Amino acid sequence: MTEAEKPAGNYGWYALGVLVLVYMLNFIDRQILSILANDIKADLGLSDADLGFLYGTAFAIFYALFGVPLGRLADGWHRVRLLSLGLSLWSLMTTLSGFARNGTTLALARIGVGVGEATATPCAYSLIADWFPARMRGTALGIYSAGLFIGSGLSLLIGGAIVEAWNGAYPQGGPMGLVGWQAAFIGVGLPGVVLALWVLTLREPVRGAIDGIPTQGDPHPWRVFMEQLVQLIPPLTLIDATRRGPKALAINLAGAAVIGGIFWLLAYLTASPAQFLFLGLGYYAVFSWACALYDRDRPLFALTWGSPAFMGIVIAYGADCFVGYTVSYWAAPYAERVFDVDKASLGLLIGAPAALGGFLGVVFGGRLADMLQARFPAGRIMVLAIALIMPVPIMLVGYSTGNPTLFYILAFAVQFVTASALGAAGAASQSLVLPRMRGTATGIFFLGTTLCGLGLGPFMAGFVSETTGDLAFGVKSTLISAPFGLVALAIAIRTAPRAAATIMERARAAGEKLAA
Repeated sequence: MTEAEKPAGNYGWYALGVLVLVYMLNFIDRQILSILANDIKADLGLSDADLGFLYGTAFAIFYALFGVPLGRLADGWHRVRLLSLGLSLWSLMTTLSGFARNGTTLALARIGVGVGEATATPCAYSLIADWFPARMRGTALGIYSAGLFIGSGLSLLIGGAIVEAWNGAYPQGGPMGLVGWQAAFIGVGLPGVVLALWVLTLREPVRGAIDGIPTQGDPHPWRVFMEQLVQLIPPLTLIDATRRGPKALAINLAGAAVIGGIFWLLAYLTASPAQFLFLGLGYYAVFSWACALYDRDRPLFALTWGSPAFMGIVIAYGADCFVGYTVSYWAAPYAERVFDVDKASLGLLIGAPAALGGFLGVVFGGRLADMLQARFPAGRIMVLAIALIMPVPIMLVGYSTGNPTLFYILAFAVQFVTASALGAAGAASQSLVLPRMRGTATGIFFLGTTLCGLGLGPFMAGFVSETTGDLAFGVKSTLISAPFGLVALAIAIRTAPRAAATIMERARAAGEKLAA
């Protein structure tokens, strides 16, 4: 029996369970802003566009930027320790969110949450790939990804319960003047420190051993991490480009000029300078890093940025997240405004069904992906079509109805279909790279979810809502991403089978030293 044919051991399932708890807390801390949005808006004097910026862009840009070097660190260092450190950081920053007194301090705390949470999935994806054989990874990643939706749903239940209880006990503000939404941040942030200690007890598996390609970590992982920061964080990117020569510097400056011009124009047209300053810095940083990667690790570049199949998956899943993150965030504030529902009830009517819908969707999608992959060369990728097409009719009806019961049913349905793609897309992208590249590839994969989905979707809905006075229209406007996602999906389906079959050849052609 080959390693790939062996079943996952009991320890693999136990460790997966711990990772699911980590991912649940990840999204409780991230998503709790949804149930608190209307209170934060009133207390801090913010707009819907500001709320979209806080939930999406302020978090997403730093999550995306640090996800790349932290993914590289996960490829070279002890993944369990890195995950524990990241969990401690984002839990602390969530707790500090409870002490925010204005939009700026809350945005700074959200940035810290984004940096900490950037450790989670690169470490988890890489660990899961070393605990489970290839034929089971879609299912395992689907189960792990269920933590996203369970956590999102629980954030509404927990957040709503804390706010109602705190404001009931302290109608004029509690200790230190804290109000309900602030107490909710503190209440969900502190447990992460305890969970971080549990994570430290997990065993670190040997990279690639289950695939018959055992791979050692980097002898100097933190040096590589710092080099990655110089390649990625503006204005240090100019130092790195200068080191690589006049041509590299010229390309970097040209890219900065083009990206800066585009996002300056968007900031001017929308009167949203913070949104597009952050987003422009994010896109420029990723451009700089990709150029540096091309010069320094041509094999990794070839199998990710240089692969139409890999990038097709990234863009298609990013389009799914453009809609998915929008409805995850805005469903509760929308129902609270339109149907006049209290927060505790929202947790039960939206939070619990969302958790169930997301859990069922991601497990269903992961299992379906593995079944289709056994029959079709691009079977896993086909699952993304469900997530791109089905939300269109569901959202058009859901955000037009005046019937709250129908809205809740369709909110459950849209969570189910948007969730179905995550395990499939994650497993499909991991199958296109070498074991040593998995953490970095995960960081690149999630650039689509953050820079395209999280960084733009919730803000667009909030901006359109603020402009038109119609939040329902704002949410529905994000469906514009579906055609772009379907084009990327078609490219991925057409090119992925050959890409998967030629990984070794393409890596060697790009300079990777592999045994014959």
